[in-house]
Amino acid sequence: MATRSVLSSGLDGKDVVIVATREELAMPSKVTLPEPEPAPGLILADGSINWGCPCLGGMATGPCGSQFREAFSCFHYSDADPKGSDCYEKFSVMQECMSHYPELYGKDDDDELAAAMDSAGGGGAADDGLGHARADHADHAARAAHAAPSGDN
Repeated sequence: MATRSVLSSGLDGKDVVIVATREELAMPSKVTLPEPEPAPGLILADGSINWGCPCLGGMATGPCGSQFREAFSCFHYSDADPKGSDCYEKFSVMQECMSHYPELYGKDDDDELAAAMDSAGGGGAADDGLGHARADHADHAARAAHAAPSGDN
């Protein structure tokens, strides 16, 4: 049976090379690794937003990423009651940007519902002159604030 070789090299022998025998390599490893730390969620331990969270689906880095980050930050740090009601303008800017990229951001289910209600005479939406059904400002702000995540994990 061959014996293990231990070689030292480097300055003051700081590097160690261990040459294992065939028998040692054939045995299962006895090394235990620590449990991996849980991946951070949307909100980091310090309360800041984790823009790299996969849960954002790339929204923070897409063509409207800066507008999304502004609106989401406003909502997350909002002290208004209801939460985010002071962020209407930032969400409007974000929605305007997203409307230029329908292939990426798709059509909002709420917009389809508003259009269906308007065509059925249900009210609650007004035509913006471009053939798009638009909810009034108060309703729109409430939907935007309600739709954004609250930041609770």
